[in-house]
Amino acid sequence: MADERAALASARAHMVYDANKKSAGVAYLLCIVFGGLGAHRFYLGETGTAVAQLVLWFLGWVTVFLAWIPLGIWVLVDLFLIPGMVREKNMAIADSFSFD
Repeated sequence: MADERAALASARAHMVYDANKKSAGVAYLLCIVFGGLGAHRFYLGETGTAVAQLVLWFLGWVTVFLAWIPLGIWVLVDLFLIPGMVREKNMAIADSFSFD
């Protein structure tokens, strides 16, 4: 009777293990496809570092878009500055030649 219980407990433990074990292949696939999102770490139960990767991914995109704001303003200002910049450059070129 004790041997049967031990065998049953062992079989149950193996079944629970098989139901919960993680695949290295799945982890690699998640890392390659969704690496920056931390999906592979979520899959492996590393929630803290997965959230950190997800936050860094999000901040990376936010800062990229935030960098576009001053660049867009700069380009808009340049649209008004170009005539003067061209005139100034052309005058400098003309001054380098003698038109006597």
